[in-house]
Amino acid sequence: MFSRDPLANPEQLIRRVYHYVSYRVGDGAEAEDITSEVFERALRYRDSYDPSRGGPAGWLIGIAQRCIAGHSRPLVVDPEGADTQAPGRLDEQVQQRLALKAALAILSESDREILALRYGADLTAKQIGDLLDLKANAVEVRLVRALARLREILESEGIGEARELLASL
Repeated sequence: MFSRDPLANPEQLIRRVYHYVSYRVGDGAEAEDITSEVFERALRYRDSYDPSRGGPAGWLIGIAQRCIAGHSRPLVVDPEGADTQAPGRLDEQVQQRLALKAALAILSESDREILALRYGADLTAKQIGDLLDLKANAVEVRLVRALARLREILESEGIGEARELLASL
């Protein structure tokens, strides 16, 4: 069973929430601001946490979803945005990351959400199902389909190492 205090061990939770938010809005100040807002709300409403409904990570990701949805400007990762460097050669890892962000931006909102919950927030299929009111099997099917669409986009963009890039998720 989970602790009654959802913020008893915040370090790992902060990382998980930030990774989820950055999957949805991109790295940087915006992701940091939204993550801060999530924890401000969590502190304010910590009495509403019910450990019988799941762990604190799922509760916090639910808060993060509402913070992202209520954000004033569109939250789509800009593949040309903040990760670009001065002219010259980008190292391979940065190039792969930019390609992945560009491909994620092309996916539907529901595909981005399911991938962000699985790989950004590191939630299990059951935890994702609890958040989205789906069965774990349905979540797994959606994940497989979203990954297939992502692979298709990467390969159509000429990213030869799509399999390795997806394996790094």
